[in-house]
Amino acid sequence: MEPRPSQVLKRDALGRVELVEVGGEWRVRRVASGGRLPLSAWVARKLLARERRALAALRGLEGVPPLLEQAPQVDVLERGRLPGEPLHRAKELPLDFFERLEALVRAMHARGVAHNDLHKEQNVIVLPDGAPGLIDFQLASVHRLPSRLLERRALDDLRHIAKHRRRYLRFARVVDARVAPPPELLAAPPRAPQRRGIARVWRVTGKPLYNFVTRRVLGRRDGEERRALHDEWPVWTSATRPRR
Repeated sequence: MEPRPSQVLKRDALGRVELVEVGGEWRVRRVASGGRLPLSAWVARKLLARERRALAALRGLEGVPPLLEQAPQVDVLERGRLPGEPLHRAKELPLDFFERLEALVRAMHARGVAHNDLHKEQNVIVLPDGAPGLIDFQLASVHRLPSRLLERRALDDLRHIAKHRRRYLRFARVVDARVAPPPELLAAPPRAPQRRGIARVWRVTGKPLYNFVTRRVLGRRDGEERRALHDEWPVWTSATRPRR
């Protein structure tokens, strides 16, 4: 049965992402297509292929959308839809959310996959039961184990999670007296390890170039979407319960 487009979730110079219904089941459909830029169609297909390979390697891992394809196509990918809200829109967070998120990311690394795009809050999903999920594996890389390159990229994934955790520990709220706040709220937020020289070079050269390409060239204005300091921050709730 052919998928019926229902809602376009995102559109840019590399294609579009749609929420579609197939046989009564909702799924996410990514279509790679080129724009005005030379080689944009080739880049779009390469990114789609990276996501397909990563999702295949992570098949069956809880918190990662399943790959739903009968016959893979070079310019179309279909995956399951994770219910819930992206991290920057969540209204509540369980006390152990970031602990479980780190466990999920480490489980991903154990399968030889690095996400490589976890600095974006919208790639982290808060599922209805409060458990974490991950989406958007276009930049993910799959490695044979053991791999020194994977070790370096895994550290970057964990560093981004630590930055999100530090930020949310600082600003999220505890409003229920029956919920004990995380110990980190009572002390200075932990600092993530940084490579100062590389970080400085990235801020001066790499990040401006990245912003120019994604925002000006590709028109991806939501690429750095995150919760602003003046926005409403989520409330800490009781810890999540492991699924059975």
